[in-house]
Amino acid sequence: MVQWLGTVEVMERGALDGLSATEIAALHPDATDYTLVTRLRDGSSVVIAKRHIIPRIQQAIDELEEAGVDATVLVCTGTFPAFAHRKPLLFAERLLVEGVRAIAGGSRLGILCPLAAQEGLTREKWESVAGHLHVASASPYGHGGELEAAAHVLREAGVDYVVLDCMGYTQGMKEQVRQMTGVPVLLARSIVARLVAEVIA
Repeated sequence: MVQWLGTVEVMERGALDGLSATEIAALHPDATDYTLVTRLRDGSSVVIAKRHIIPRIQQAIDELEEAGVDATVLVCTGTFPAFAHRKPLLFAERLLVEGVRAIAGGSRLGILCPLAAQEGLTREKWESVAGHLHVASASPYGHGGELEAAAHVLREAGVDYVVLDCMGYTQGMKEQVRQMTGVPVLLARSIVARLVAEVIA
């Protein structure tokens, strides 16, 4: 995201920082959980339940503010509750949804999310933005065949725009989906970073 943020010092904290593989495995969701997927430092990905990490996110916000940051960005496009904060706290999910609403509200939107288990929640999140909504899934941490198959589904649905609804999707994936669908592709990490830059620049 730094390429869009400008000249800033970035400090990072993660909701899984300091946890062992066994401790992370214990965060796995059950059938009723709000599911998130994230990438670990070793390049692998893990699926976790949001409820397990809410206190850890608050702790990370507290640590960053204690360290003197000017603003904190919650870099996940899942929905989250309010957190205590003293400095500006920006939510990637809100920036993405409202940014897409301004660009493509009322259009035939194709939304790409990481997991099939997230498709229902993804529909709920985007139904007020789209004129017609089509959701497909492909992990940004999986193999390229998933992305190609999902892009094919959205192309066949005749969407006007595709939204890559996870911070894990890359600029290269954006270009790949654009070539496969032939429509503009809106990338979460670049939309969020550009809007955050307005606050911190």
